[in-house]
Amino acid sequence: MEGLDTLQRVTSQLPICGYQDVKPLGLRWRSNTLFIISTVAVGLFTDLFLYGLIVPVLPFMLKDRVGLPQDQVQTHTSVLLALYAAASVVFSPVAGVFADRMTSRQLPFLFGLVALLLATIILAIGQSIAVLAIARILQGVSGAVVWTIGLAMCIETVGPENLGKTIGTIFSIISVGTLAAPVLGGILYDKTGYEGVFGVGVAFLAIDFIMRLLVVEKKIAKRYESKDGERQQDEEEGPDTEETPLLSSSENSKYKLPETRSRIVRAVPILACITDRSILAALLVCLIQATLLGSFDATIPTIASDYYGFDSLHDGLLFLPLGAADLIVGPIAGWATDRFGTKVVAAVGYFYLVPVLILLRLPHPGDIKQVIFYGATLALCGVGEAIVGAPSIVEAGAVVQRYHRANPGFFGEEGPYAQLYGANSMVFSAGLTLGPLVAGGLKDKIGYGNMNAVIAVVCFVTAVVSFLFIGGKPSLPWRSWSR
Repeated sequence: MEGLDTLQRVTSQLPICGYQDVKPLGLRWRSNTLFIISTVAVGLFTDLFLYGLIVPVLPFMLKDRVGLPQDQVQTHTSVLLALYAAASVVFSPVAGVFADRMTSRQLPFLFGLVALLLATIILAIGQSIAVLAIARILQGVSGAVVWTIGLAMCIETVGPENLGKTIGTIFSIISVGTLAAPVLGGILYDKTGYEGVFGVGVAFLAIDFIMRLLVVEKKIAKRYESKDGERQQDEEEGPDTEETPLLSSSENSKYKLPETRSRIVRAVPILACITDRSILAALLVCLIQATLLGSFDATIPTIASDYYGFDSLHDGLLFLPLGAADLIVGPIAGWATDRFGTKVVAAVGYFYLVPVLILLRLPHPGDIKQVIFYGATLALCGVGEAIVGAPSIVEAGAVVQRYHRANPGFFGEEGPYAQLYGANSMVFSAGLTLGPLVAGGLKDKIGYGNMNAVIAVVCFVTAVVSFLFIGGKPSLPWRSWSR
């Protein structure tokens, strides 16, 4: 009986299923905006860190552990990278629907971490293509959950008005994972073998688990404050989206949905507004961004080996300039998205990527000068990736918020934000699936330089779509300064 009482006291401090009768210790700091956003950032960081940790090691796992011949390594590397994304495509919308129906987002957030832990263990001991494929699928399931739940927690915590700089800062932080993971993975594999690589992965999972266990969502915290008569709110806690002014009558009619709805739309409310052209354009921006990222992951290690004879250690170092640019530019791009609008930032970002990707036609086998030139060009690509990171998420969130305000009875009190970011995660994962497959296939058929030229054309088309369909009338910098 005493053990049951102890268990009840412990579970009362961890409201993973929603509101409990006993107020958790440290509720103020556990529901603080900074801690919530930090928990989301660490979750996304861990997901991408463990994803990237395996990138430079995977070709060597396939050769040394599985025993594949060299001419099959590129194909199987691309497929295993794509499996992660394919699993996320399937599970992201599922995660979104379930998350919006649960009273707390913490429980599915923890479930995603369990899937990631299992994936890491299986990757560490896997000896065949099939086992490695299962591990990558589990990683994809985890990624679907953490991105869907994490982004929904962000918009619920800071509101759409501050989402751009929040996402920009988070993406800058997690770019450290994207930046450090391939480098660290290459170094650890070169110096310690597989044990060092996966040991570091487990350490990051432990930190992530503690933070996800402790975090308390603001909507849960407010129920405890209401019970105790507390109505305090820190200045840093950001705007409560329910206090945002209502839409004007013209905007309300624009976003008002018809009363007659099909059964599937009632079951998955986000389908009622997903066909809005601004949301579709935002999802296209997201898709191309992920496709570009997936193409880098699939081709940089093999180009480094083919052109410069690099091993796993030096393969990882080539990701350094790509991620460093994202680390620096990410917060600036997020601020610019909030300040000047999604249209300007998305269009500028994709127009910028066109000439930069064409420059990747120039690197060729050679000495250290060629390596430096290749790394510098990758850094320029990283700047473009950072610029286009925030607009799709901010645009989609802002449009869905307008639908939510115009149709509060249909979408419910919390809105369909987890479903929205489930769709966003699904599209991003589709891009990560397409990126390695398309890039690997084009590289084999027409060469690395021509492959990047094709991707540059795709970025040009995306820039035009962004300018035409994302956001309203752009708030251009010189117009703002002239006021």
